Amino acid sequence: MREFHMFQDKQGLQGSSGPAKATARSTSTIEIDRDYAVTALVLQGGGALGSYQAGVYQGLAEAGIRPNWVAGISIGALNAAIIAGNAPEHRVSKLREFWVHICRQPWLPSLLPYEMIAETAQHWPDPLRIWFDGIEAARALFEGQRGFFSPRFWSPGSMHSATPHSASYYDTTPLKSTLERFADFDRINRHQEMRVSVGAVNVRTGNFVYFDNTKTILRAEHFMASGALPPGFPAVEIDGEFYWDGGLVSNTPLSAILKAQPRRNSLIFQVDLWSARGGVPDNLLGVATRQKDVQYSSRTRFITDYMSEQQNFRVMLNEVMALVPPENRQHEAYLRAAERACNARRNVVQLIYRDKSFEGSAKDFQFGPLTMNEHWGSGLDDIRETLAHPEWLAMPTQDNPFVTHDIHRQRDTAHP
Repeated sequence: MREFHMFQDKQGLQGSSGPAKATARSTSTIEIDRDYAVTALVLQGGGALGSYQAGVYQGLAEAGIRPNWVAGISIGALNAAIIAGNAPEHRVSKLREFWVHICRQPWLPSLLPYEMIAETAQHWPDPLRIWFDGIEAARALFEGQRGFFSPRFWSPGSMHSATPHSASYYDTTPLKSTLERFADFDRINRHQEMRVSVGAVNVRTGNFVYFDNTKTILRAEHFMASGALPPGFPAVEIDGEFYWDGGLVSNTPLSAILKAQPRRNSLIFQVDLWSARGGVPDNLLGVATRQKDVQYSSRTRFITDYMSEQQNFRVMLNEVMALVPPENRQHEAYLRAAERACNARRNVVQLIYRDKSFEGSAKDFQFGPLTMNEHWGSGLDDIRETLAHPEWLAMPTQDNPFVTHDIHRQRDTAHP
């Protein structure tokens, strides 16, 4: 069965229906300040919306920006596996192959009119597009997604006799071989090349944990655990413990970067799939959509505001400690303060997916090829527009050691 022709463009992307103004391929390389010890890519969870992150990564690769740390949760963890598990020159193409692979239902109809409809649906008015996307979402629920998850067929009484490995509506066993097909786990565990962190929740204790390749040999199961959202997906067993999706506790792995010791100058590209800001819904479908946005956005801006305040305090403390005479620097109070003080500077560049007018509460499990391509295009457009402001990547000043930038925030300010 042939793939939609929209996937056969030589650059790996065509047919993007989102903003079209940034679709020309970038050729300029952006130099990153050498004083940044960390260039991090932070990937939030969000299911089918995750191809937005792949588009962002394509734009970073075009500009010659190579993160040395990638942290992800849920679908962000799966994208992290593909990025870290391939050589830099192959990452975009492998991301494309991975997303094309999982965005097919196992029982793909062979009728040509269906493919023709899918290719033209991007130009339909919203009511027709909502209808088409509803069909795609329903197919994901009833058929599953190739190489990702498949529905379980329950027998009478089986809901009460399941094991932790099967207590779910879907079976994610196919995902293990898919990850191993598209990612080299030997490469993933070369932490000297790229540090990798993925978040999950211990089902027994309820504690949030990060699996990190500087501390643990990462396997496909670690990434699957990060995306094991109940009750849809089963818990994943790792070394005798069972884990669920990290998004149950925190859907944004930014804190893993900001709290890491030693604290270092960091440029962080934070790619979120849920926007905390939005309108007040006036119908039940809108309520369901807005609930997900609020629940899974993980209070991103609250975290960055809090960490900015903390970093300003640490820098001020560092400056005050410099005034302490050398003969008093062995005092216990000084040593305790030294553990908290630092002069590191952090620059967080935020890219937050914005819903399209026809998207609803099924947007995170609507894995259709058309929407995958649209999300990818939106991410590519947003990062290209962001990188058109190279001054945003400059090292923060000592007086303002924690800064954030967001292309959507700039648009909202310019066009209130």
